[in-house]
Amino acid sequence: MPEGKIIKALSGFYYVQGENSELIQCRGRGVFRKNKITPLVGDHVVFQAENETDGYILEVLERKNELVRPPIANVDQAILVFSAIKPDFSPLLLDRFLVLVESNDIKPIICISKTDLISNELLQEIQEYAKIYREVGYHVLLTSTKEREGLDQLLPLLDNQISVFAGQSGVGKSSLLNTLRPDLELKTDEISSSLGRGKHTTRHVELIEVGSGLVADTPGFSSLEFLTIELDELSYCFPEIYDAGANCKFRGCTHISEPKCAVRQGIEDGSIAQFRYDHYVSFFEEIKDRKPRY
Repeated sequence: MPEGKIIKALSGFYYVQGENSELIQCRGRGVFRKNKITPLVGDHVVFQAENETDGYILEVLERKNELVRPPIANVDQAILVFSAIKPDFSPLLLDRFLVLVESNDIKPIICISKTDLISNELLQEIQEYAKIYREVGYHVLLTSTKEREGLDQLLPLLDNQISVFAGQSGVGKSSLLNTLRPDLELKTDEISSSLGRGKHTTRHVELIEVGSGLVADTPGFSSLEFLTIELDELSYCFPEIYDAGANCKFRGCTHISEPKCAVRQGIEDGSIAQFRYDHYVSFFEEIKDRKPRY
């Protein structure tokens, strides 16, 4: 049986790209619903073509990772788009996104957009945040679609990768993709002045070709819940905290209240940013207080 990749999911249909780049509109087998299997965009599948355009998905092959919101599988990297203004840059929300993608073994790339709209004073503040995240080890780009700043650096990063563009509504994900590939003409909306955020302009998940890579323009969202991350996994999602934790006196140190904690020492000597540690503590408490799932 032929194999392919789900490129788009819409209204109960899955559009599968076969080995010869043909696109087959498929339905999932009834057994998927019985076994609670939901095919996702990005899935590698075995399918059966009924004719040149229609068929059925017979099997979903093993995934290397998957995201719940947005629903997509087998992602190589996440382009986390955060605007410098409108909506304002939020390190707290960025760190939530970073924890989500780190926990799914997805490489994050931070993209701070709309840099042409801010004052020199705010630009210096944004650049300081960028410096801190780069020192942690993250790839950070400052971009402007109006002035095409940073786009020449972004495009090569997409080659031969499945990338997901994620971030709040209104931060400019669709505008970035429209600039990288103008023929897409993805819909964009102005920021709502009363809500301070954009309208959801992306209604479904679809993989589109940008350069020699595949990119998912995904529905924006403004909150994340840590539903599957356990307390002992959280430090893995903060690279600088994980690295410093190797020097803590006690094995299994949570870096909250234990004595001779190398992480808290790192805050004192400036090698760990205070705001990053504060977010770690906040997320730790959130996970600890999470209601059990049955």
